Amino acid sequence: MRTSPYLQEVIDAHVEIEQWLSGAAPAENLAPLLARFSAQFSMVSPKGTLLVYDDLSAIFSGGHGSRPGLRIHIDGLQTVQEWAGGAVVCYREKQVLENGDSNIRLSTAVFTRSAEEAMKWIHLHETFA
Repeated sequence: MRTSPYLQEVIDAHVEIEQWLSGAAPAENLAPLLARFSAQFSMVSPKGTLLVYDDLSAIFSGGHGSRPGLRIHIDGLQTVQEWAGGAVVCYREKQVLENGDSNIRLSTAVFTRSAEEAMKWIHLHETFA
């Protein structure tokens, strides 16, 4: 069975995020990482803070190598709704630091996609579980 491109994007993006925050990715990977997100991106963080694209950009810009040994595990992927121009998906994310500290997030992501543009993250809502 073929994985939905939206579900695959969740996996691929988290591989990049893990590599970026752990420091395994080279500095030139920042632009491709940020390119995954729409300029209209918004996010509700697990603590309830509303973030926009500029906030995300600042977090990633200052976060390279900030979490050595970070591992991110994604499971429970499911498509809530898909249409020609996007999708809503849900997943469970477990982050584990090299010291063993971990957290689990239940996430809902909204994607947009047009013929002219690649798939983009437009909204993300994370809740600590």
